[in-house]
Amino acid sequence: MKAFFKSVLIMSALFANIIFAQEMEEVIVTSSFTDQLISEIENPIHIISGDETSNSSTKSLGDALDNLLGVSSADYGTAVGQPVIRGLSGSRVKVLNNNMVVRDVSGLGGDHSQAVDMNNIQQIEIVRGPASLLYANGGIGGVINIVDNTIARQDFTEPELKLGVEGQSVNGGDTRNLSYQNNMQFIGDMNFSFSHKKSNFGNYDVPLTSIIHAEDEEGHHEEDLNYLKNSDYESESNRIGFSWVKDWGYVGFSASNIESVYGIPFHAEVQHEGEEEEEHEDERIFSTTKSYVVNIEGAFNFNNNFIQRMDYYFRNSDYKLTEAHAEEHEGGSTKFTNDAQEYGAIFDLSKDLLTQKFVMRFVEEDIAIIGKETFMQPSKNTENSFGYYASREIGGFELDAGFRVDQINRKGTVKPHEHEEEEVTAYDKGFDGSNLAFSIGRQLNDMWHISAGVASVERAPSAVELFMNGPHLATSRFEEGNTALRAEKATNLDLTVNIENDYFYGVISVYTNNVDDYIYLLDSTKKEEGLLVANYLQKDAVISGFELQIGKSFEVGPGQVNLSFGIDDSTGKFSDGVYIPRMMPSRNLYSVSYSSQNDLEWSFDLKDVDRKTDLAKNETTSNGFQLVDARLTKTFDVTGSNGQFAVTVFGDNLLDEIARNHTSFVKDQVPLPGRNLGMKFNFTF
Repeated sequence: MKAFFKSVLIMSALFANIIFAQEMEEVIVTSSFTDQLISEIENPIHIISGDETSNSSTKSLGDALDNLLGVSSADYGTAVGQPVIRGLSGSRVKVLNNNMVVRDVSGLGGDHSQAVDMNNIQQIEIVRGPASLLYANGGIGGVINIVDNTIARQDFTEPELKLGVEGQSVNGGDTRNLSYQNNMQFIGDMNFSFSHKKSNFGNYDVPLTSIIHAEDEEGHHEEDLNYLKNSDYESESNRIGFSWVKDWGYVGFSASNIESVYGIPFHAEVQHEGEEEEEHEDERIFSTTKSYVVNIEGAFNFNNNFIQRMDYYFRNSDYKLTEAHAEEHEGGSTKFTNDAQEYGAIFDLSKDLLTQKFVMRFVEEDIAIIGKETFMQPSKNTENSFGYYASREIGGFELDAGFRVDQINRKGTVKPHEHEEEEVTAYDKGFDGSNLAFSIGRQLNDMWHISAGVASVERAPSAVELFMNGPHLATSRFEEGNTALRAEKATNLDLTVNIENDYFYGVISVYTNNVDDYIYLLDSTKKEEGLLVANYLQKDAVISGFELQIGKSFEVGPGQVNLSFGIDDSTGKFSDGVYIPRMMPSRNLYSVSYSSQNDLEWSFDLKDVDRKTDLAKNETTSNGFQLVDARLTKTFDVTGSNGQFAVTVFGDNLLDEIARNHTSFVKDQVPLPGRNLGMKFNFTF
């Protein structure tokens, strides 16, 4: 089957290149980071439109991006999918909403979902280089920015109402969404927007024998099931926003909340000294999350010789995650909280030939874990950042540069072990860092474009890496932090070549990322409370790889067909030659899509993931797999209402493959869902 798909798609692409000429429709997309055209940014990885997201099946953030070159997911069931970019994940990848970091507790555990709402969004940006340097410190792996229009920066020209419903077979679940936007001229031309989404998914189906069980002392294991226990997920999100747009700029306010309940499909158990091991085979373990975010945002146009414009923002985030066992009383739960405030300003100092911006950003963040499974004492984090970005064209060369200085402070204490009588030690750790990025590009001729970038970025250790000291059941380890950790320093080199002519298009990116003092978990031979002890240590590391994509677009009848083939590969090694754990395996991505003037679109995608055999200490091999996804969307004009009705039929993992992400801590116990068939109905008027 694998060889068949490869042969068909490669032969189709070669045949099309010989016969047809490319006629691609120009689509103008700008980046919310710099207001530049995406084509003018030297090192973007991907831009995903909001329409593409709305016509796809509902997934976690990581799963939604997993078919993109260089991007994968560290999944933990349906609800949790933390993105991995070029082998880097966790706090090294910053998830943003409208250019501000999402302040949840996903960095405290691989089983924690991210507080993101992808309903009624404009686009998702994954951008590297100087532009992304300004908006998040510590993002040595990259940044992912989810852009919505809750606070309208331009007046809505007409009212718009969207209604949607979706059903999925793999989990027997459904999703409903609603959004509305309008310019209320009777209230001083106030722009108003509202969006709502509710999803309810049951336990998802998996192919038989896909769950790897731990054998008991008699050599038995649980019976094989065709579904994954505790993989259910229910969520509800709401956003409301107001704004006034005038000649002098704009000002706006928004509030949002996300609430969810989801099962935890794998959870280790602590065994205290003297206690007998208990059976927890059918125990219900779940998390409840509540996120409340308030934003104030605006801009003022100066239009003088020094300052063109000033954008300003303030965000207050209140996030809570409660993890509980259904069989236990309320006191047996564990609560994770993050209360954060972020505010800053962006000054546009651009001239006729030079785009330049200066950024100030301040963050205060209080993180606490309270309850049964407290593995870290409360910590207080403050971050102050000052950055400068410049871009211009000189003699046919496109030059971009960015510089940022960070002042980061982490305050916390280390919780002593239960059987130890040590005094609690308070720590006040300061990390001052400087970050620099530079890129240069040139259009050599009508066919070739080449760009190169270099970046030196620092990441301060997270509170978990510094102050952790307790059982982390999501990773089945007793993790011990290290208050002596230094900041990581990553030096990234990136070379990208684009080619486009009348017959095909292609792009190849080659990169190497040298990370001094890379922070990692090393498993020891000791056990604490029945769990393997793992320590946070540092060692120099190098992550290198490439991404290649070639394709062809051509007209067929009233529409356009696009064929593409891509491959990504990354390798991570420490300075002593030992592999970094949970790195992405090599993947081949094949895609055929069609878009017609008759409002018909379909796509067929094959993701071929290689077997992972370059293993770190105590890692196990992950078998390769092939995932086949398909989607068909037909849009109908609704006469008399100036509206459109879109019907989407989709299928994920059509071959019902046993698949598991090597990047996941629980790849054996939590495989990816089996075959999923579904439909979506979207009505816009």
